[in-house]
Formats: sequence, structure tokens, C-alpha cells
Amino acid sequence: MEVFHSVFLDEEKCKGCTHCIRRCPTEAIRVKGGKARIDEERCTDCGECIRTCPNHAKYAQTDSLEALQEFRYTIALPAPAFYAQFKFTIPLGKVLNGLLRLGFNEVFEVARGAEILAAEIVRFLQRRDLVLPVISSACPAVVRLVEVKFPSLLDNLLPLDSPLGVAAKIARLGALKKGYRPEEVGVFFITPCPAKVTEARQSGKGLGRIDGAISMASIYARLVSELHLVEDIPDLQIAGFKGIGWARSGGEQESLGEGEYMAVDGIHNVISVFEKIEVGELKGVVYCEAQACVGGCVGGVLAVQNPFIAKVNVNHLMKKYSVFRPWSEEEMETWRRAGVFARERVYEAKEVMKLDRDFQKAMEKYQRIEHLLERLPGLDCGACGSPTCRALAEDVVQGKAEEIDCPFLLRDNMLELAKEIYALASKVPQTMSGKRREDIGGSNSGPCATS
Repeated sequence: MEVFHSVFLDEEKCKGCTHCIRRCPTEAIRVKGGKARIDEERCTDCGECIRTCPNHAKYAQTDSLEALQEFRYTIALPAPAFYAQFKFTIPLGKVLNGLLRLGFNEVFEVARGAEILAAEIVRFLQRRDLVLPVISSACPAVVRLVEVKFPSLLDNLLPLDSPLGVAAKIARLGALKKGYRPEEVGVFFITPCPAKVTEARQSGKGLGRIDGAISMASIYARLVSELHLVEDIPDLQIAGFKGIGWARSGGEQESLGEGEYMAVDGIHNVISVFEKIEVGELKGVVYCEAQACVGGCVGGVLAVQNPFIAKVNVNHLMKKYSVFRPWSEEEMETWRRAGVFARERVYEAKEVMKLDRDFQKAMEKYQRIEHLLERLPGLDCGACGSPTCRALAEDVVQGKAEEIDCPFLLRDNMLELAKEIYALASKVPQTMSGKRREDIGGSNSGPCATS
């Protein structure tokens, strides 16, 4: 399956500063020839490089509102974090009506999809054959992280679709029920991060197809200037506190009710927790909510509001919209039969972190890496273009770099070379050395002897 990525590099802006290589959680970036290079097989689209780059050389490729023109009937799927971009005193019915003013025919809240999904997760967690802890599938960057860096945890991933996928399917089912043909319906997500752009691109061609992902920042800029012209339509907003809370870290586990649940946010914190899961330290945890961005989706790189202020807005909105509107069991069964909760893309282990598929060769490469590490300075300075000395050693063994890419090894090699050159320069041919005759087998006395 072809892998699409939403994070791209603007080479004109890249100065090869190496900031990004230090933050990438899968060591997917190298600096070569003064420019960053992204390894697509390792990239998770988490957005850390976008957040870190001081030159704004990384960006997320998203869709524009002009894409709506391709469809007869369009549906906006605003992320729960979208609400947090506005002051909590602004009614959500006004924000959603603003999206209609921008050109959408309908809005369906991903927050509503989240609270419906939460009910299905609770049902799933009642099974006896679970591999614990079950890891949430809501954050696509985390799912990709497991596939790339923690393939041993694939069986821990929740085998249900994300809130975005669930919302897209329910919204499309509603449009089809109104009489529109599948090709006439365009479903667009208002996204806080590049990883969800990638999720939208990989949503397939079926019921869960998402036709575009529009940056939250671009929509906000358009909407905020026209909000004073928009009326509040309370009936547009149906999601309650359970769904809105998914905008921030901890909201997902709260929507599941009481249980042995935990929440972790920030991609590097997630890695630390997953390392503990791998060695069996968290078997007492039933469910692990994990989000790549610090603070959860409110911390996405395409959000405009300060994530801490956004989190406060979410907490206020959860109190303001505390009414939970249930759905019927008949609706739930209809959604199950339609495959609303089923994942269309199966989890797949990526073997990009393996040294070699052949175990013997992998062991030989490992030993070469360890030997090379003894000669490298261990400073992890990044001057070689790799994030760490170990990463450089792996690159050398894999034929992707040379030892002399390390400036310290280069200096040592040059010193050795200089010593050899000096030693050679110190040697003088015997015809020019002025050595005494006895040194070449003759006598130093007699008529030819010098005084």
C-alpha cells in the first residue's frame, strides 16, 4: 500500500540547523548537503519537526475550501479541539453555523462520533481475550509509532476505528439517506494536526472516505472575522461533555467511565510508556489513551490557540454542554451492521527499524555498530547530520553514511594522516642525506675522506 505523508520540507527555507533531527521520535530525519531529508518509511507525521523548526521549513500539506466545489453536498467534520480555539463564551451553535456560512451544507461533530465510539469501546473492553493494556487508536501518529517503532504492541492496539472515522461514516450514511449518491457527497475534516491529514488520505474509497482535510488554522482565520455576522443555531450542536472532552488529554478515558485506565500525551512521553508496556510493567492497566501532542489535540501544530488556554476553554465547554444526548440501541445496531466501528486499514508492522531481515546478518551488523560506537565520541552533537552517535553508526553499517561524517573521527583521521605525512617528510633519500661513507659500506679514511 502506498504511504502518503502530509509533512513536507521547503528546501529554500531549510538551513540545515539540525534542530529537527533531535526531536524526531523515530529518527526519521538526517541533514545531508546542508538540507534536512525525511525518511518516509520512518515518518509518523506527528508534526514534531514542524513545531521545532526555527526556519519554518517543514509544513503540513492540507486542502483548501475550494475543494468543496467538487461536490454537490458537503459535510464539515470539526474536531473537538476546534471548539477550544474560540473563547468558551461563544456558543458552539454559532461556531458551527459559521462553518455553514463558509460553504458547507452540513456539519457533523467529531465529538459526537467520539462519544458514540466510547460506548463501543466500553463494550469491547468487556471481552476476556484482551491483550492488555489496550492502546487507543484515536491518534494516528501514535498508531503509526506502534507500527514503526513498537511492532510488538500491534496486538494491543484497539481494533476499532478512530472518532474521525466513525464520524465520517455516520455523516455519510446520513447524506445517503437523504438521497445523495456517494460521489456527490464530500466529507471534510477540520484538522488540528498533520497526522490526521494522513489518516484522511488513507481513509479509502468506501463508507469511511474522507475527501479532504482542511487546516484548523486556515478555517479559524476565515471564520473569526465573520463570526459577528453569524447567528447562534443551538440545534446544530448535539455533542455533550463526553465527546468535547476528547479535545484534551484525559478526555477519552473520562468518557469510558470508571476503570483501570491511564492517559499519556506528548510523543516522547508516549515512547517512555510504550517501552514499559513492552517489558510488561503495565499489565494492570486495562486501557491506555495515548496522544502524540502535549495536552492532546489542543496541542496540535495546526491549532492557533495556546494549548493551555485551549484546555481551559475545553473544561468550561464541558460544564456548559453537560447534557448528554443518548442514541437508541437500534441506531447503535444499525451502525454496527454498516461497519461504522470497523477499521478499514489493518495495522501493519513496519520493519524499517530492523538492521536486517536475516538474523545472522543483523547480529553481525549489531556487532559492527557496537565496535564503531567505541570510536565515536558519544556526544550526540548532531554535527554529522544524524541525531545520535548510534544513529550514525547504524547509518554507516547500513551504507547510508561514512565514518568521516563524524567531525571528530574526521579530525582524528586527519591527525593520523598528518603524522604519516610528517614522518614521510622527515625521511631524506640517502643520496641527499650526507651520511658518512661507513654508513654505506665504505671507509671514512683515505684520500676521499672529508676533513
